[in-house]
Amino acid sequence: MNIYVGNMNFNMKDDDLSNLFTPFGNVGSAKIIIDRESGRSKGFGFVDMENDEEALKAIAGLHESEVMGRKLVVNQARPQEKKPGGGFGNRGRDSRGGEGRNWR
Repeated sequence: MNIYVGNMNFNMKDDDLSNLFTPFGNVGSAKIIIDRESGRSKGFGFVDMENDEEALKAIAGLHESEVMGRKLVVNQARPQEKKPGGGFGNRGRDSRGGEGRNWR
């Protein structure tokens, strides 16, 4: 089961997150989401636990618990919603950023 963990202390590391869930069962992975530009934690992450029963116990045991001065939000992760297109995208430009013209 994939578990969302939010409102984390920004100094928390992947290993800290994994160690938090280990008492409840086998942790497949634990990953804190990092901002690409700043390289800092975004304050949330995901934990994957193989056994659903253990995952549910972890959610019940850790939701709203205080860790490193922050009250965690822990629940079953929902699938990522697809965002509608639009944005800036390529807008007809060639790979060099031009307008599709022959730039020489």
